[in-house]
Amino acid sequence: LLKLRLEVSSLSSAYSTKIKGGNYALGLQLPSQTVARAMSSLGGATPPYTTLAISRPTESITHVELHRPEKRNAMNSAFWSEMVTCFNELSEDAQCRVVVVSGAGKLFTAGIDLMDMMNSVLQPEGDDTARISWGIKKKIKKLQETFSVIEKCPKPVVVAIHGACVGAGVDMITACDIRLCTQDAWFQVKEVDIGLAADVGTLQRLPKVIGSQSLVNELALTARKMYADEAKSSGLVSRVFADKEAMMAGALEIAGEIAGRSPVAVQGTKINLIYARNHSVADGLDYIATWNMSMLQTEDLMKSAQAALEKKSPKTKTYSKL
Repeated sequence: LLKLRLEVSSLSSAYSTKIKGGNYALGLQLPSQTVARAMSSLGGATPPYTTLAISRPTESITHVELHRPEKRNAMNSAFWSEMVTCFNELSEDAQCRVVVVSGAGKLFTAGIDLMDMMNSVLQPEGDDTARISWGIKKKIKKLQETFSVIEKCPKPVVVAIHGACVGAGVDMITACDIRLCTQDAWFQVKEVDIGLAADVGTLQRLPKVIGSQSLVNELALTARKMYADEAKSSGLVSRVFADKEAMMAGALEIAGEIAGRSPVAVQGTKINLIYARNHSVADGLDYIATWNMSMLQTEDLMKSAQAALEKKSPKTKTYSKL
């Protein structure tokens, strides 16, 4: 179904014309600035989604755009389920090797759509405290899956942030693998300002992303804004760009580099990085040994070695789908 939506996308057809003659399958020779401008002006959400616009700048790169610009990409009830459906499909899509996530309009996201979501939180169903509490926990666990599904996706996810990234937006980006932003971007762990502790990922992932518990505590307890330069110096993002167009071009360049490598190597690397983050060094070493006892038995290894011997990039080789 996802493949069908992507094939009928008018944006994809425009890309096909521009990329014709390049190594389309591996995402190489991509006219980044041209495509970046197109990616920043998608026409609307991609049916059956109502909050996401899905496109393919190349055959192996999928662009997922938060698309409620009139609502500052606030996350309504439809968004929380659509993200799960989208990333579950991408996880199984052998054609997709990398995902780029961005936001439409003036900013990345204003976070949770309070008007849409608060009724389910403030008026939970249940006959007594135990049943109400049980229902609230089930709701929270379901919301957590919206961003955990990004982390579980074996394809690397590059997120490109411009303008504001507030509240649940921080929960979301900390589940992504590579974070980029524009010079005007700012980040805010907003939850204490609305009377709750962040519960869908920030408090668990942000300390592992930044590495300074003191800074994480300050951001989470004061709800102050963190701007691009501090986000870069603290490790929240790896690159800062002058504007959105340059950032999207940079995101596509990174995605193209990843897509040009062996998908066996790339997906195995992501999975083992996440495992190592949550386990001891000894456990991580044992896990990668077990992983590679089968994953080394791949033609991708010989192709990559051949490229190295020829002093060429792995991107010059064609790897089978995974």
